Amino acid sequence: MEAIHIKAYTADTFQLEAIKAFMKALKIKFELSKQEVSPYDSEFVKKIKQGDIDLKAGKGRKVTLEELDSLWKCNTYPKPIKMKNFG
Repeated sequence: MEAIHIKAYTADTFQLEAIKAFMKALKIKFELSKQEVSPYDSEFVKKIKQGDIDLKAGKGRKVTLEELDSLWKCNTYPKPIKMKNFG
């Protein structure tokens, strides 16, 4: 017997019961386990948690409101090019 893993994202209990009935009708042995699904990528969550740990350990840098505001007013983007009308 070969075991496979299938993830099913059901919207309601009716769908779950239908899956169970299908598996039983085909005489397929199965196990159900409920797993919380996070909308966030696991690597992203790991980086955020590491940032919290680093902040508590005194690592990091405080930024003033003026410094933060200057990020939005950054002039590093090139000016738009005016196109000539070839017509």
